[in-house]
Amino acid sequence: MAKNKFTEKLKEGVSVHEIEHFARKYTLEVFTVTALVIGAISSAFDFFTGPKFTIFLFTLGAILGIFFPSPIERGIKRLSSFFYKQEKITQIIVGAMETIVAIFIPFVLFGILGLLAGTAYHYYARIAERHEGNPSSHTRQGPSDEEH
Repeated sequence: MAKNKFTEKLKEGVSVHEIEHFARKYTLEVFTVTALVIGAISSAFDFFTGPKFTIFLFTLGAILGIFFPSPIERGIKRLSSFFYKQEKITQIIVGAMETIVAIFIPFVLFGILGLLAGTAYHYYARIAERHEGNPSSHTRQGPSDEEH
């Protein structure tokens, strides 16, 4: 039944009202996706900075996120909390600023994305380690005394 509903929705299209409702509900996500697309285009075609610096800062952000997940997670939570506490017009202004940053200095946006990726990697690696089926989650044995 759900598949039929989805295909029917595809056939009839999406109304302007539905798009507006979605954009109001997911303002941060819409602006972030827009900024990522624009930042990727800006970086790939060397509009202001090339992809080398963008890739470098993404990688640096991921490494920092892996090694320092707690402070980065706290900072990102504060930033998101600040964003959601603002009025809608302020959220739109911040989103527009995010898009402008994506055009002129996309490496900043991708550096922050790297922090998120590293933090997520660390989080899911710890979950996988704790999984019962993972041999590394069992007590690790040191070298036996018989070898000495």
